[in-house]
Amino acid sequence: MDPNQMKWNEEIAKEIIRNLEKRRMEGSYAPSAEQAREEILSMIPKGASVFRCGSMTTVGMNLWENISNLPEVTLIDPYEPGISAEEGFERRRRGFLADVMIASSNAITLDGRLVNLDGMGNRVAAMIFGPRKVILVVGMNKVVHSLESATERVKHYAGPVNAIRLNLKTPCVKTGLCSDCRSPQRICNMWSIIEGHMIEGRIHVILVGQNLGY
Repeated sequence: MDPNQMKWNEEIAKEIIRNLEKRRMEGSYAPSAEQAREEILSMIPKGASVFRCGSMTTVGMNLWENISNLPEVTLIDPYEPGISAEEGFERRRRGFLADVMIASSNAITLDGRLVNLDGMGNRVAAMIFGPRKVILVVGMNKVVHSLESATERVKHYAGPVNAIRLNLKTPCVKTGLCSDCRSPQRICNMWSIIEGHMIEGRIHVILVGQNLGY
């Protein structure tokens, strides 16, 4: 990566981490996806249950293969190939009682707010309450200036790109932009803005100095 971009990533990450701490959340910075993956693996205690949530960021890091190989760790994986839709739904329900949840965030503001938009809602719900520890891996491409720019990013980029990835029959797949449709396959149903947390340190955001996910 360009050294000037690397320097910018580091300085912006420092500012966001300071603001996360003011909101009773934790933050750290990893220059690369590989370093972020090793940090996550070190944060999972022996004997823990880990809930996998939908995230192209974590898939791109080969994170789940590494977690599944950890001794005495139970992976709650709704995306395991071959399971039924009913089993996937039940694993999402079980995930609320997991020791650790791992996902990403659709956007993070410079002042440390986490902005997400979900289809079914299990991801944003578990971020807010349920699992004892929430680890969010966020590429620096998801950093935005304000809540307004966060919602614009999610509606007109993250949402449509994910709809394309999932081959959905929604207008944004054709246009690339949100039209606030009412399609049965709409994945933009539930907004969440996390301003802070009563349980200090429950949410840990790992900022990664690479473009990761959507």
